[in-house]
Amino acid sequence: MIDGLRGAGFDAYLVGGCVRDLLLGRTPKDFDIASDATPEEVRAVFPRVRIVGRRFRIAHVHVRREVIEVSTFRRAHDDDGHRPLMSSQGVILRDNAYGAIDEDAFRRDFTANALYYDPIEHVLLDYCDGLKDIEDRTLRVIGDPERRFREDPVRILRAVRFAAKLGLKLHHETERAIAPTRAMLDAIPPARLFDEFGKLFMGGAGEQTFELLQKHDLTSHLIPSGQHGGDLARLALANTDQRIREGKPVTPGFLLAAFLWPEFARRTEGIKPRKANEEELDSAAMAVLAEQQSTLAIPRRHGYFVREVWRLQPALARRTAKNVTRVLTHRRFRAAYDFLLLRCAVDEELRELADWWTEAQTLDPDDLAESLPRERPSRRRRRRYARGKRRAGTPMATANGAAAAP
Repeated sequence: MIDGLRGAGFDAYLVGGCVRDLLLGRTPKDFDIASDATPEEVRAVFPRVRIVGRRFRIAHVHVRREVIEVSTFRRAHDDDGHRPLMSSQGVILRDNAYGAIDEDAFRRDFTANALYYDPIEHVLLDYCDGLKDIEDRTLRVIGDPERRFREDPVRILRAVRFAAKLGLKLHHETERAIAPTRAMLDAIPPARLFDEFGKLFMGGAGEQTFELLQKHDLTSHLIPSGQHGGDLARLALANTDQRIREGKPVTPGFLLAAFLWPEFARRTEGIKPRKANEEELDSAAMAVLAEQQSTLAIPRRHGYFVREVWRLQPALARRTAKNVTRVLTHRRFRAAYDFLLLRCAVDEELRELADWWTEAQTLDPDDLAESLPRERPSRRRRRRYARGKRRAGTPMATANGAAAAP
């Protein structure tokens, strides 16, 4: 990639997270490139290029199964009278003013992300003392932190994510700027916040990230309906982090189910776990998700996953032969069972139920039937009918209560 750009007469360097991770002794997840080539010029060099972004236009170069991001050097928005398109609150909506590499460095968010590496000449370019901050294991915003957070409030979440994931401490000025700017997160489009939700919690350090979000009072700006689901959320995040370490599949839906469960449980308190009440339970689930949608644009597939997991929780409590068979064959049984185990870790009263379902999965049909709790025989009232014969001349009552003619 870099050879290709330089062969076409452009300058190009590895930049950002890949350089930072290599210096921290970590394996980079992907490799990004910064160049003086514009997105259109990049597209003229490589055969498979897609230009994306409105705020900052970037070229995505498809190389086999990988996508390499190529960004163009940008300059500070005060230079040459250039002003970006900004909202009334000072959030940058669009800014594609191109510049030189030294100008581009000061437009990046953190010093640790403003390092450029030439893999051909093996030269590291550092314009913002990023190397020193990496050595000190410190995350520091470039420029005035409060101003930079107001330009793009999502940088607050990025600061928390990088600090948790990389084991860095926030620079004191960076940390101090969070409180006066965090309310601006409420103006970020829900679709963009859901994208950040995945980056925050699906990167393998979700539990540590959640602790930092709580510390800086950020959870309510991200998950208003689930800000009080602390214990269950922590367990779900720890479970997700472990699965990521083991290379197992994970889904944001499971975390959303945990974050929002307390609100769902509050709304459905008193509804008995009967099949006849499933529609009422689903209505409550849809209301909780709809309320959260104003902050996080939860994709339909994840919302449906959450609803199914929640609906199966009362179904797990109905241990009748017919219902147990239905639940065991449900496509979301495993997720619902795992969710029950999480709830059990918070509420010991669920231990017997969780243990029963753990064993039930190992039994053959006959043994499973034997393990079902014995139902008490229902006591039905027996109607008593008058055995005496109707006396002659006594009118018979019809269905509508009127007397029939003799």
